[in-house]
This record gives sequence, C-alpha cells and structure tokens, in this order.
Amino acid sequence: MTSGQGSGAPVLRVEGLGVRYGELVALDGVNWQVDAGELLGIIGPNGAGKSSCYDAVTAMVARSGRVLLRGEDITAVPAHRLAERGIKRAFQQNAFFHELDVRSNMIAVMQAQVGTGLLACALMPWQAARRHRDATAAASAVLERFGIEPAYHERLPTEIPYGTQRLLSIALAFGNGADVLLLDEPGAGLGGADMERLASLLLSLKREGIAVIVIEHHMDLIMAVADRIVVLDQGRQIAMAPPAEVQQDPAVLEAYLGRTE
Repeated sequence: MTSGQGSGAPVLRVEGLGVRYGELVALDGVNWQVDAGELLGIIGPNGAGKSSCYDAVTAMVARSGRVLLRGEDITAVPAHRLAERGIKRAFQQNAFFHELDVRSNMIAVMQAQVGTGLLACALMPWQAARRHRDATAAASAVLERFGIEPAYHERLPTEIPYGTQRLLSIALAFGNGADVLLLDEPGAGLGGADMERLASLLLSLKREGIAVIVIEHHMDLIMAVADRIVVLDQGRQIAMAPPAEVQQDPAVLEAYLGRTE
C-alpha cells in the first residue's frame, strides 16, 4: 500500500472517460485513480489511447465521463485553470524558452509566485532587486532538486545534454509545485545513466507525496517505479494492477506484447 492509499478520496480519479474524434472512438469507459505518493503507469500499444487519455484528463479535448480532484468534480474546469489547482503536465517533446538560459526558464514558469510587477520595479527598485535574488535562489533550488547541476543553470537549454533537457522539461512542468504531475514518455530517447537519473527522480517525487502519472514505452522503467499500471488497448482499459500482476495477465500479453504464454 502506498502512502496515500486508504486516506480518503484519491488525489485524482477519472470515471467513464471517453474521447471520440468523429466516428473514431479513441477512448472508451476508462476508470482509474491515483493517490498521494503513488505512481500510476499507463501503457499500451501505439494507438491504444494513452495520449488521448492525458488530453482528456487535462481538458485538452472534448470528452465524456468525469474527472475528480480530491473528490471534487473538476470536469468543467478548463485546461488553463488546472495548474492553479495543482495539476501539472509535461509533454512528449521538450518544451522551454530557447532564448533564455536554464535558470531564467525556471524563473519564468515560477513568475506568478516570485515575479515582480512593472510598477514595483519602477517605484521600488530595491524591492525588485531583492525579489529577483529570491527568484534566482528559488529557481536554482528547484533545478537542483530535479537533478540539474548548477554548471548548467546559465547555459541555454539547447546547450545542455539531452538527458538533462528531459529533466528540465519535467522541472518546468512542476514549476513552483504540483499535487498531480502527468508525464508523457519522460524516458523517450534516454538510456544508461540518464535513465537511472530519471528513475531516481520519479521515486523521489513519490516519496514527497506527489501523485505521479506516467505514460511510458520503456517497460523496465515503468515496472521498476510504478505502484500500479493501467493497460489500454484500442481505447479500452484491459487491466489495472501492480506491475507483477500486469506482467502475468494473459489479456495484456496478448494485446500489448502480441503473444500469450
């Protein structure tokens, strides 16, 4: 049992989630939940509906069903209001401001909490300078928390190693905090030490009590870090269980691995 299980309403729950693109049913009747301090993996073959599931959860597409945050129905909350409620998402592709250095990227996404308005800069420059120092320190602390070494903080994102870029994308999605963090294939293009750093980061986020949801094709990674795994196939949910059970599920072996044993 994870730290959040059995403590009341799950942090995030979806009920009967469905997505249609015209006549195409991309997602049909999906149900899952994730607790604080739990990592839920979502896997399935290409075209299984994994990205549609994320888009539905984060109100990026029209969908049926319900989305609940700590028992409150947030289905009608638009995508741009979810972050303020603690739901953050990182996309498959690295996303950052290419013209800003790594630390400035972090300051930019934390602006609502640590930024300084134009009027304050003009009328109270000493306060603006102090807030800038605080913002720099806060941004540096988050970057280091996500495994981004200080040597990279003043470099452009395109000048740092690819594995560190992946960590930066997650840090920027997290910003000044999250209750729920959705990651779409964070292990894409990684291997060796970079994959180990990512696994360590995911485990640390769990320990901090964050509800983490991860779409991933790297089975070694997801089996090592997930508490439970949802398996999708052709838009339908065919399993939801701990990794060891998923690995032995005949329906999963047939649909996802293309064989039965």
